[in-house]
Amino acid sequence: MSELHDLAATVQRQLIARGELSCLELTDHYLARIEALNPKLRAFTTVTADTARERAAALDDDQNRGATRSHELPLWGLPYADKDLVDRAGVVTTFGSQALRQNVATASHPLVETMDAAGGVSLGKTNTPEFGFPSYTENQLFVDDESDASKVARNPWQTDLGPGGSSGGAAVAVAARMLPFAPGSDGGGSVRIPAAACGLVGLKPSRGRVPAGAGQESLAGLVVSGPIARSVADAALLFDGMRGHAPHPFATVAPRGEAAYLDILDAPIKPLRIGFNSWSPWATDYRIEVEDEAAIALEQTIRLSERLGHRVEPVEPRPFPEYFAAFRTIWQAGASQVPAAVIESGQVEPLTRWLYERSQEVSAAQLVWALDALARFEQQIIADYAPYDLVLTPAMAMAPRPLGWYDQSDGERNFEQQCQYTPFTSYLNACGLPAISLPVHSSRAAASASVLSGGDAVELPFGVQAIGRPGDERTLLQFGQQLENELQWQLRVPPAAML
Repeated sequence: MSELHDLAATVQRQLIARGELSCLELTDHYLARIEALNPKLRAFTTVTADTARERAAALDDDQNRGATRSHELPLWGLPYADKDLVDRAGVVTTFGSQALRQNVATASHPLVETMDAAGGVSLGKTNTPEFGFPSYTENQLFVDDESDASKVARNPWQTDLGPGGSSGGAAVAVAARMLPFAPGSDGGGSVRIPAAACGLVGLKPSRGRVPAGAGQESLAGLVVSGPIARSVADAALLFDGMRGHAPHPFATVAPRGEAAYLDILDAPIKPLRIGFNSWSPWATDYRIEVEDEAAIALEQTIRLSERLGHRVEPVEPRPFPEYFAAFRTIWQAGASQVPAAVIESGQVEPLTRWLYERSQEVSAAQLVWALDALARFEQQIIADYAPYDLVLTPAMAMAPRPLGWYDQSDGERNFEQQCQYTPFTSYLNACGLPAISLPVHSSRAAASASVLSGGDAVELPFGVQAIGRPGDERTLLQFGQQLENELQWQLRVPPAAML
């Protein structure tokens, strides 16, 4: 018989709806997984076991009494965790920084309130790099913790590799079966990168599709919230909950007459016109090289798409040399939001200090130019991709990076490394387009070449990214479900998840 953590989130939700599984039983099961695995994998920065059990017990009591029909909410009783960039009242929000290890939030972020309203049970906070700036999850939060030598978030496929970032802790928790799914945030790939590195599905919605994490609160509207899950169906279920007041298959009436994303996954899908490329706007200034296994993942997806009846052809956007300087300006200027007192505490990491110092040098004229350039870039990319139902790219250019691979002292080199690892993600944040990372391929042969520390080859995941038209998450999810039906990636289990 399967363990609870082996079951899909959709199956867990059905068992709860039928009264065959209690919310508290499920919560206790995942808390036990966290206790066993988190000391090594560091998916969580904070675990709120007591409040999670209280919440789950209250949901059970409400359902048992039949007091309301709220047990039909999409996420009713399902465990998840808040990313440690998001405030939950009464819980520490560290932002991945030693300087804020005692920072207890006094109010909750709108996304937290939305997830609670959808019936979810938060088990704590998932790990993130300092202030979410990098595309990896190596911070200094645990440098004083002598309980083990782990310190940073580790990839459950091979623990001397990183899980990507900035939603790295969320991806580790889902891949290692410490959570059924988890919300993340994505300002340059921060949902898709860790999903690809950990063999998961990661959806970056269109700007504004998740109202509580719509992007407008971030400079240039880059950051949006999206789901990370083992399967497309689980991602769709979480996405329905994150949207707020979303319809779902457990409700008797769908609000606003709108179909739940979970309901449309297996609906017939017309033959699609699909473009593909390995184009990156970062190639104007950086050397971008796609590893063989990442290229194979794209090629295999192209062949499978054709076999499924879709028309696939190459497409390359027109050059836009201004993107390089424009995105860098916005990324650096965003660091100005870090409080000066935090910088002056002397407890921030070199990359954060470098970014903050650069942010103070950005003039109003430079910022206006960068925003205008990205607006023009958005219009151009949308026009170039308009003939296609979706566009495929590699998810990443490389296999997951070894821990310590990124330069921690040279900010310029660090930024270049991030762009070389993940050259295909950030431009879609600038455009506001939806995109999904799908774990289509795994390779044992790639490990020995990619893991700089050497050792025996292990299975490593490789993904593709599918880019949709504005507001068309439906096609991305349906296409992802088609591929998953063929490849069954949700059945793969990383070694570190096996107790």
